Amino acid sequence: MNIIKKIVIKQVITETSKQKLYGKFHKHKMRLEQECQQLLFEQRKLQNKKGISKQELQERFQQEIKNRKEKMKLVEFKMNQLEMLEIGSEIVEREVEALVEVNVGTHWNEIMEQTAIVIKDDVVVRIDN
Repeated sequence: MNIIKKIVIKQVITETSKQKLYGKFHKHKMRLEQECQQLLFEQRKLQNKKGISKQELQERFQQEIKNRKEKMKLVEFKMNQLEMLEIGSEIVEREVEALVEVNVGTHWNEIMEQTAIVIKDDVVVRIDN
């Protein structure tokens, strides 16, 4: 029988990975800024239409813009944290699911221990059980 188990993917910070992460965060921030500009444009476009409550329209768009600005602050925080990270430190990048085979007589605690795959510059360097 197979079960699904979550496995943590950790990344060892190198100069290369630090630059990639910084670039990824910067792109995400720029995309959020573009979305804010697009929302403002759409808001101005819809304000001239009849049958739409201007106050409701304003509130809705402002909430969406506020959500994106909060996400931008989070991205900026991550960028600042990334600058402080030392080369060689490990960060949790994400979690993936894996199929694990379970048979009669298998030790349950061994299966359920947290497993981590450690990656350095896109190459698996270690699997921790």
